[in-house]
Amino acid sequence: MHESFDEISLLGLEDFDFLASNQSAQNNLQYSETELQRLHLRDIAPELDAQRMTRLLAQLHPDKHATVAIETVLLRKDGCLYPGNIRFLLCRHEEKPAVLMICKDQSALQASAAALGLIEARFRAIVSNTPGLVYQFRLMPDSTIAFPYLSDACHALLGISPEHLHADPGQFMALILPDDRASYLASMQASADGSRSWNWDGRLWIEEWKDIKWINLRAMPRVRPDGSIQWEGIMTNITQSKLEQTEIKRSRAQLAELSAHIERVKEEERTRIAREIHDDLGGNLTAIKMALALLKRRLPDDPGLTDKADYVDSLVDRTIESIHRISVDLRPSVLDFGIVAAIEWQAIEFEKQLGIPCHVFSSDNDIDLPPEQSSALFRIFQESLNNISKHAHASTVEVRLIRNQRGIRMEISDNGKGIAVRDRQKPASFGIRGMIERAKALGGSLSVSNLSTGGSKVAIRIPLPVSQERSTKDITQAKKKPAHE
Repeated sequence: MHESFDEISLLGLEDFDFLASNQSAQNNLQYSETELQRLHLRDIAPELDAQRMTRLLAQLHPDKHATVAIETVLLRKDGCLYPGNIRFLLCRHEEKPAVLMICKDQSALQASAAALGLIEARFRAIVSNTPGLVYQFRLMPDSTIAFPYLSDACHALLGISPEHLHADPGQFMALILPDDRASYLASMQASADGSRSWNWDGRLWIEEWKDIKWINLRAMPRVRPDGSIQWEGIMTNITQSKLEQTEIKRSRAQLAELSAHIERVKEEERTRIAREIHDDLGGNLTAIKMALALLKRRLPDDPGLTDKADYVDSLVDRTIESIHRISVDLRPSVLDFGIVAAIEWQAIEFEKQLGIPCHVFSSDNDIDLPPEQSSALFRIFQESLNNISKHAHASTVEVRLIRNQRGIRMEISDNGKGIAVRDRQKPASFGIRGMIERAKALGGSLSVSNLSTGGSKVAIRIPLPVSQERSTKDITQAKKKPAHE
């Protein structure tokens, strides 16, 4: 009795006075044993008067060791109440009938139940306001599956009630479109093997609405004692965002096509204007210069007229030079000799104008490209040199042009001050943005980065034309063949 953690007391059968109490009863009720022996049960259990106790004891049989259990409240010495679970048992004390009272303090249990109820209420509030299906998914060791918990949003998202999905978990797999099932299973297995988050986007066929719905599934796994793996997570409807992404991709593709078309038209127009300027204006100015030379020879010996003729002659020469410069800016005729020759020529012109050495290294003496690719690559190179001349403060520039099986790669490096991230992201930074758009229009990519040794590097990758790609592969394979073949 005294070793028990429960509160145990012996009560007299007539007045229900305390005959004896263990230490647990004394501590919880805050009375000494002597003090308790001056009390009756009604003093610490106000709800248990003599009539109720008589009715309770009537249910007991002295020979069968039967017990009666009740829930009531008990009063401590300091006046506070606490809930208790009491069991009564008939027994003997010093050969007299007595009642054994065993009490368990329910305060901690009730506090835990209240706290659990509060947690459950909060959980229900969170789940009811969560824009998606909160769920538990379990994978058994024998590969069977179950959904231990499904929130009320199950039907709104999947078109299936939680009860039906509980009863037949395989219905969820049946909802996934056949093309997406492999990725669903692979992502689940990867999450289980690596004990990492399960994140999957896929399409479901919702039979009730005859519609395809995109969902995002996010859950964290944990291994249960029985070896099964259970995920707790949320499924959300991402159909609208997927449709918007598709529309954005389509719009970007259309914009890229339009940009490529505009660039192509611009290059064609530049070529046409350059040709007309060169052929028409250049031819006319050449004829004017020839006629002027004839007139100069027939002019009378008049210094004033001779000076005027010389001035007009020099003016014609300057105009011819301007026409040549404008024609070259519109479309350098050197592009007709190939992209390698055009880049080497532009590097020489850059070095002449700015005094900055520009070295060109090419894997091939000539790289045959369609006119639009050649022009776009050349314009990117021109813009890169323009940026270097304005901002880099470089003393040397290095250009590498490499052709391999994957395509063409051009790198323009300088030893200047580099380029800050904020400068690349400026709203008015149309130079770099234009280069990126030109590269994308060719199906390639462009990146700008700083070098560890100082300066910056512009790297452009564009795919080879199909015919060039095949010929490059043929050459590579031929090199790998044994000599006897």
